[in-house]
Formats: sequence, C-alpha cells, structure tokens
Amino acid sequence: MNATKQRVLLGMSGGVDSSVAGYLLREQGHDVVGVTMKVWPQDCISRAEDKCCGPQAVADARSVAHALGIPHYVVDEADQFERLVIDYFASEYQAGRTPNPCVMCNEKVKFGNLWSKAKALGCDYIATGHYAIIENHADRTILRKGVDPRKDQSYFLFSLHQSQLRRALTPLGRMTKPQIREIAHSLGLKVADKIDSQEICFVPGNDYKAFLRSHLGDSGFHHGEIYDVDGNFIAEHDGIELFTIGQRKGLPGGSLRPRYVVDIDPETNRVIVGDADDLIVDEFEIDRVNWHPVAGIGDPGSSFEATVKIRYNHPGTPARITPLENHRAHIRLNEPQRAVTPGQAAVIYDGDVVLGGGWICRREATVPA
Repeated sequence: MNATKQRVLLGMSGGVDSSVAGYLLREQGHDVVGVTMKVWPQDCISRAEDKCCGPQAVADARSVAHALGIPHYVVDEADQFERLVIDYFASEYQAGRTPNPCVMCNEKVKFGNLWSKAKALGCDYIATGHYAIIENHADRTILRKGVDPRKDQSYFLFSLHQSQLRRALTPLGRMTKPQIREIAHSLGLKVADKIDSQEICFVPGNDYKAFLRSHLGDSGFHHGEIYDVDGNFIAEHDGIELFTIGQRKGLPGGSLRPRYVVDIDPETNRVIVGDADDLIVDEFEIDRVNWHPVAGIGDPGSSFEATVKIRYNHPGTPARITPLENHRAHIRLNEPQRAVTPGQAAVIYDGDVVLGGGWICRREATVPA
C-alpha cells in the first residue's frame, strides 16, 4: 500500500472483514471514517437481521466503529442502489442472462457513486474488506488475487477502472480469513465469529425467483415455450426469468436422461434444453471488456495466453484471448468448459494479476426461431 496517513472512507457492512480492515487502517496511521450504506427502504422485505443492508448490520458496524474509536455514518443509497444494481439484476434475467450484482455494486456504488460521499467527508481513499491486493505504481495500478485462495475476491473487482483502483484500499488482501478472525478476537470485537453471508445481500433466503416476482410483478415475466436441441416442443413455461444456463431443477420430466437448460432465447422467449454434453463450450465472446494496462494487452487483433475464470467459484482454465473492436474479446478455451453462462463475468488472469475481464455473450441460437 503506497498511501500513508491519509483520510480513508471505510465501507462497513457489520461483518468481521470490514471491521478488521478498520483496525488495520487505523494502525497504519490513517484517519478512518466508517460508513454503512443503507440500500433499501425501511419496509424492504430483505431487511433481515443477517443482511449487510439490515438493521443488525448497521448496529454491528456502529458498535465496531465505537470500539475502534472511529466516526461512523449511515448513508442512504437506496435510490442509487435500486437504479444501478436492482434494475440491472432484474433486466438481465429479462434478457435471458444471469447477472452478477456484486460486480456491478462494486463498480457503480461502492467505488463509484460513494466517491461523492468520500470527497464530501474529505477522504482521499475508499477502503473495503475485500480479499484482493491493489498495488499503486508510477504508471499504473495493479489488481492481484488475495493470498487466501478460498477467499480471493479479485474477480468481483475486475471492472474497476484505473481511477477507481488508484483511490481504493484493500488491507485484507495479504491476509487469510483465520488471521482476520484471530485479530477480531484479540480486539474483543463481538463480530469476531459472525458467519459470512453466502447470499446476494438483497435477495431474501437466496430465492431470486421470489424476489423477481415481488420486484417485477407477473407482467414482467416473459412466458414462452421449452424445446429440446432438436427442435421438439416439450412444454410451456412461465418466464425466461426463471431459468439459467445449466439448470436442471424445475424442468419438465419424461426424459430418459437428465435435461439441462442449454440456451435461453430472449427474442422468442424459448428455453432450450439438452443433455449434459450440450453444455460443453470451447469458445465464446465477452463484451464491455475492461482491460488493465499491461504492455500489448487489449490491442485488437493481437492474442495471448492467459487463465480465465468463467464464474466466481471456477478454478480458472487456460485459454487464448483475442481482443476485438468495440470493447469485445474472443476466448478460446484450451479445455472445453461446462455451462459458460451469458451475463456472468469472465475474468482474465496472468498468474495472480488481473489483466481484465468482460461479460459473457450469448452464443448463436441453438434452435432456429
């Protein structure tokens, strides 16, 4: 970390990670200001006790800030969060894609819109409890994987631009989760053993279908038909929003072999199902690519070898990357992968360094319209 003794706005979720991040920043001599974002209206159904936007999270963050001796504020980002994250989340499903709201929240809200609050409070940086390493150099800022492979969150930060990375601090990047909990215990923080949330913060019970029904209403769903890869009609469905690539549950029965969703066509509202082998992909394109500045990387027409993660919990796989015009890139996988899902992020690595990434595009229709 090249920043020394700066005023830092710390995003506090009430969890152990952001709490220990506050302690580490304070120990490094920074002037830390804790901020918890209120991202939903008071009557939101997701304001459960365990949510990072819920009342218990605010109370926990305030308690930790008091224990660390740093000021704490709650900022109302409900309107911006709905416009930049929730509407994106719903519209992606309506377009037959599977969204990644955490990436969008980081880019648009935590390291985007929140910057105006940071400036108003006289802060030079925004800090979070992400497990990733950000290195500032004279000519560029490098994003690396966190050293804890089980917790690395560099994937969720790939879309941050250089200006955002340069004013971002991630003090947990070179530490492991057990170390973080040990520090929290040594400080006597009551969040030391708080369980990490494994859900999308605004989706109660991780039931995205119920959330979409409450957010979109029945009229927001695109009804259509289910076909197999040979073009045979199977059944009607209640909305393409209810399906994702690779899905097996909730499909009509009557097949001797397991069926999986292999394509979703928003033009015709068709859901295409097939065998497991039909999910195998050896090449695809990504758009809205964000390249991080490395010599020669990102030049249209050039190509290079790298490792690609096609989803957050994917281990990564070797591939040849060819940047294209209009912020797109072609990816040819050395080994075909299963369920490459449109709407998810494909993040490109050279070892532990993030070279860039983009959003997986839908392939040509499996079945003619």
